[in-house]
Amino acid sequence: MRTPSLLAAVVLCSLSLTAAAQKSASQAIDEYRAMLADGNPAELFEAKGEALWKQQRGPRNATLEACDLGKGPGVVKGAFVELPRWFADTGKVQDLETRLVSCMERLQGFNAAEIGRTPFGSGEMANVTALATWVAAESKGMAFHLPQSHPMERTYYEVGKRLFFMRGGTHDFACASCHGEDGKRIRLQDLPNLTRNPGDGVGFAAWPAYRVSNGQMWSMQLRLNDCYRQQRFPEPEFGAEALTALSTYLGVNAAGSRSVAPALKR
Repeated sequence: MRTPSLLAAVVLCSLSLTAAAQKSASQAIDEYRAMLADGNPAELFEAKGEALWKQQRGPRNATLEACDLGKGPGVVKGAFVELPRWFADTGKVQDLETRLVSCMERLQGFNAAEIGRTPFGSGEMANVTALATWVAAESKGMAFHLPQSHPMERTYYEVGKRLFFMRGGTHDFACASCHGEDGKRIRLQDLPNLTRNPGDGVGFAAWPAYRVSNGQMWSMQLRLNDCYRQQRFPEPEFGAEALTALSTYLGVNAAGSRSVAPALKR
């Protein structure tokens, strides 16, 4: 017959093994990413994006080198960590992708609406993702500090906050269902709390990213679009103000976090 002390030891051992297994699973994912990081396929998209920025294209046969991403025409370094932001020339708060499309329309003569209807990964939309990947890479290691001086920037933050906590769809989900508190996990990986600064290279500070599981480069717009899909919400159109508002909320919350984009994801 087992003594109480022996039973206690068995229970403690079982709990320790369970904790160790959970910890090792999380560590295994981190080690997997580390092994692939040296050859991150995102580098190919970076190279493509840089070439596209400097290439004469579109009906006007022009480059994007005069595109103003918020720091002046042609200035790329540091722009990513200050987006979304207000742009006076369009009268909108824009994220990186919608701003790039605006520049493609104004400078090169592309049809912005037509690009917006193109599926992710196809045609000019694939080029927008490559451009966004390169622009993001130019700010790698820099801290996020989205501007909130314009009234519309503050409005977008508040709208994004409401959207983050809004429950709906067939499963009554919200963004906050997964990312609204500490200590949550899914499929053996941690879910960051995005209501505050989650830390360097986590959440907003990691996208665009290369998805190893499907061999695709994902922009932030596609990441948020897929979150809506998983919540069983109708998927937003490219450039939807809801996506820009959510990005503003997440980006402002990430203040001080250093960007690792383009990152590598499972």
